[in-house]
Amino acid sequence: MNGVLVVDKERGPTSHDIVARVRRVLGTRSVGHAGTLDPRATGALVIAVGEATKLVAYLTADDKSYEAEVTVGVETDSLDADGAIVRRCAVPAGLTVELVERASRQFVGRRLQRAPLISAIKVAGRPLHARVRRGEAPEAPEREVELRALRVISVAGERIRLDVECGKGFYVRALARDLGEALHSCAHLSSLRRVRSGTFDLGRAVASADLEAYGADALRRHMVPLRQAWDLRAAAVLTEDGVRLARHGRLIGLDAIIGAPPDPETPGVVGLFDSAGPMVAIAKWEGLELRVVRGILDA
Repeated sequence: MNGVLVVDKERGPTSHDIVARVRRVLGTRSVGHAGTLDPRATGALVIAVGEATKLVAYLTADDKSYEAEVTVGVETDSLDADGAIVRRCAVPAGLTVELVERASRQFVGRRLQRAPLISAIKVAGRPLHARVRRGEAPEAPEREVELRALRVISVAGERIRLDVECGKGFYVRALARDLGEALHSCAHLSSLRRVRSGTFDLGRAVASADLEAYGADALRRHMVPLRQAWDLRAAAVLTEDGVRLARHGRLIGLDAIIGAPPDPETPGVVGLFDSAGPMVAIAKWEGLELRVVRGILDA
């Protein structure tokens, strides 16, 4: 019951709704998700089960890839198609792929992005969406985010189709708003589908509408083991003595690592595994020793 399940979320339910379904099917409360999808958005939702919930903070930080549609000429309060219309603008004449590409280049790379007002970001301890619904007029914060790549797929009338690759905390809804302004108009996000979250894509996904039909045994067979879920991150395989030290929260020296160790100068955490495959712990370098920051009871 330790692993990662990729769910192809349908339009409508929240990410927490999908977590609740998985909990019911598997019969465990130990379920979480890495990277929220808005109710209207579809696609890859990474679900962590059992000890994999201890990896959520690291999986959430992974890059995401989306297929997005932006509609120019209409802006909504939520910046997506579920919101109330707050502004209508003229659609630029002769809107083409080339024109949108030129307008969108400024958004690629690291930059400050103004978050949507209707979002879960907290200001003074309360979510922005709650403040807006109470009639307050809060100011949405700006946060540094990264848009790694943006490709304009097509332009048909007022509708623009994009491929988006971005880092943690990036709002594609806010990109739609900013792109509308760059085109001297206004815009909103009319559809969004996440096609990849870190190393997890839709090729291994289970449809959210079919979770109950699959049943517990089938879902377990679809789960990705912790070792594979940690793929592409720093990792070390421990000797038997190293495993014992990790289990007891002791410092782990280089002599307890099988093979070449990860570079101690590289920042970040290291996944620790025993030679049979199960994950033992997450650790950080202290000089030339590893200190456990989270124990993992994988089996």
